[in-house]
Amino acid sequence: PLCDHADMVQALDHAGIPAVAVATGRAPSQLAAVSIDDREAACEMTRHLIALGHARIGFIKGNPNQSASARRFEGYVQALDEAGLAVEDELIAQGYFTYRSGLDAAESILSLIDPPTAIFACNDDMAAAAITVAHQRKLNVPGDISICGFDDTPLASAIWPALTTIRQPIRDMSREAIGLLGMRLRSPDDGAHGVIGKVKLDYQLIRRQSDAVPARH
Repeated sequence: PLCDHADMVQALDHAGIPAVAVATGRAPSQLAAVSIDDREAACEMTRHLIALGHARIGFIKGNPNQSASARRFEGYVQALDEAGLAVEDELIAQGYFTYRSGLDAAESILSLIDPPTAIFACNDDMAAAAITVAHQRKLNVPGDISICGFDDTPLASAIWPALTTIRQPIRDMSREAIGLLGMRLRSPDDGAHGVIGKVKLDYQLIRRQSDAVPARH
């Protein structure tokens, strides 16, 4: 998101333009913000896979320029630590929130001599790419490998198998953001710094058809 670009935030601040950061992992102190707890959401998804019996879980990171990426990776690591599972570098691949980067990351992970039984991608586009790579390798999803995403974009329910993912309440986030802007605009005497609210909304783990108990233990 643009709200992770420090120069953009600074320019808005200096110009006195009211702004709200939406879906950032770490909101700038001078901006109002609406988000979910990306770390806890990723932790819950990883715990879900562990509860199914997965002990080798691959992870496709998001764009390093976006703070939510780091928070989601932190959640993945936290859940592994809680379960006493090692964080294995070979199971972690860099993505950039694009389908193309998801293809490359999934190829790297699934080319391992001992590939994981599950992959958790930092967004739905990269998870969809991982499913494509799995199908190209004649792997059944979720019979041979479980693949999960994050965001619950329309793509998540349009592909086959439909993605198990974390749902961000985008409409509610937009509504809250407009509400925070409205509060600032109704207090013009306070300038752009009149209301700096930080709103956290609930997320949901949406289970569909892309995850299952691992075929091997």
